[in-house]
Amino acid sequence: MNRASLIVLQALILHPDFTQRELSDQLGFSLGKVNNAIKNLKETGILANDHQLTAKGQQLIKAHRPQHAVILAAGYGMRMVPINTEQPKGLLEVHHQTLIERLIDQLHAGGVNQIDVVVGFMKEHFEFLSDQAGINLIVNSHYHDRNNLYSLSLVDPQHLSDAYIIPSDIWFQNNPFRKCELYPWYMVSDHITSGQEWYSTKAHTFKAADDQHLGNVPVGLAYLTAGLAKSLATQLNKDAANPQCFNDFWEHSLEESTWRQMSSRIIADTDFAEINTYEQLLNLDANSNHLNSEAIDIITKTLGIKRHDIHHITVMKKGMTNRSFMFTAGAHRYIMRIPGAGTNQLINRQHEAAVYQAIQPLAISEPVLYINPRNGYKLSRFIPHSRNCDANNWDDVQRCIDLLHDFHNRGVKVDHQFDLFDQIDFYEGLRHGQPSAYRDYDQVKAAVLALRSFIKEHRDQCTLCHIDANADNFLFAKQEDGREKLHLIDWEYAGMQDPHLDIAMFAAYSMYDRASVDHLIDCYFHNDCPEDIRTKIYAYLAAAGLLWSNWCEYKQTLGLDFGEYSIAQYRFAKNYSQIAAQRIKEAQSND
Repeated sequence: MNRASLIVLQALILHPDFTQRELSDQLGFSLGKVNNAIKNLKETGILANDHQLTAKGQQLIKAHRPQHAVILAAGYGMRMVPINTEQPKGLLEVHHQTLIERLIDQLHAGGVNQIDVVVGFMKEHFEFLSDQAGINLIVNSHYHDRNNLYSLSLVDPQHLSDAYIIPSDIWFQNNPFRKCELYPWYMVSDHITSGQEWYSTKAHTFKAADDQHLGNVPVGLAYLTAGLAKSLATQLNKDAANPQCFNDFWEHSLEESTWRQMSSRIIADTDFAEINTYEQLLNLDANSNHLNSEAIDIITKTLGIKRHDIHHITVMKKGMTNRSFMFTAGAHRYIMRIPGAGTNQLINRQHEAAVYQAIQPLAISEPVLYINPRNGYKLSRFIPHSRNCDANNWDDVQRCIDLLHDFHNRGVKVDHQFDLFDQIDFYEGLRHGQPSAYRDYDQVKAAVLALRSFIKEHRDQCTLCHIDANADNFLFAKQEDGREKLHLIDWEYAGMQDPHLDIAMFAAYSMYDRASVDHLIDCYFHNDCPEDIRTKIYAYLAAAGLLWSNWCEYKQTLGLDFGEYSIAQYRFAKNYSQIAAQRIKEAQSND
């Protein structure tokens, strides 16, 4: 039976009283194509002359009942900030019902009771679903570094046959699940736009989009029959083992020939909602309980606005420690910081709040409008037309170091210290007795600690220091007159310390070689650095390297990796502890 006949039959099952003209309007087929399809269905014994199903037709329907469904609910939903810090997307509430429970209810109404739910992020929140008969939870332990292609590969291949594949973040106004599915299909919106891979033809087939044909927006819902499910399962297993496919959606495993076997099922853009952002949820259900986010409450109260005044929420992925997002309200953009995994063990938020209060009169940092000393939530105004310092551009570096030097000379005071060597031990302790990944860690640490007395003897000044004074935290902001104003942002680690430690921190983060380290020191001292102070800065560089190496090892236990940065910090500890020790020895022998 050809594709057109199956599509017409499916429509007749749903709308048995439709005339040929109504079928034509519903399907977008020509009237002649509908008539030919009905003729074919009669000739094959599926339809009687009155267009009613024959016994053979009834058997066909019975043989094509959907058996399974797979709901993909493992992902972070990174664009869903700030709600994704409190709930996984599938459990967002719309009109007093969570997305996933609505999908399950609609599946049950369509006769599907065997449902696999692939979970990962906040998997425990889905546990209650296991109490329902027929629902099986599958855990994707790689949800943080692999996309839903991997999630679907975890499902029993037999459960992909005669099955719906469903994203958990979608809401349908009307039930999309039917008691009979005669052919495989993939659902797309009637909304046509650029940037899409496929478009739906009038024959309900897929063709590659091009300059002449814009593509249909994919919905993500699909139905697989036995033959396609088998070939898809084979390809899924291959792709899931391929690192190049780790970030792919499951549709990647549908080969071009498979796409051409699937029909398009078109849905009106107004009949469904994919909820990827806070604003999409707000537009769909302004009364959803999940709109009551602490971060949103802070924003509305601090800025004196309503939730509907918050627009263009975007994730700021940059930043090793925090999960921040940017948004627009009125004529300005703002940044809301939500501390990331493990951060509260690393940073004293009360100390941070005290630092921002102390430096506020200097107008040197980002404009902080709100900071919570309990949980670290921070709201600041975005600095427009800005760029980071280029650590390889010495004109940039000289301006940044001059700003740092000027700040140190202001002698700003707070009531807490940043104890470098205590922090080294603190970060090491977060490994809870587990040995370092570096086999000579104990020897390197001993070499760094041996420099402690020299540092103490040559520490002449104690003032508020940034501690994390790296190139990325210096912002050049273009003003209306074309000049650039320099800011130093993100004072999380700041405390009372020797200002020369900030020089070492800048060098460590920039991963400078020896010549660049010396040039940086000369920038700060304008080529007049005493040799014992240079040696002290080398010693600080060794200690800073060990500090941030321990920091990286702790963060790696949380699933975060910092590539070459972590090894570079350990090399600073190893190399500069030797360099500083040798210079101390030579200085003592000369005395």
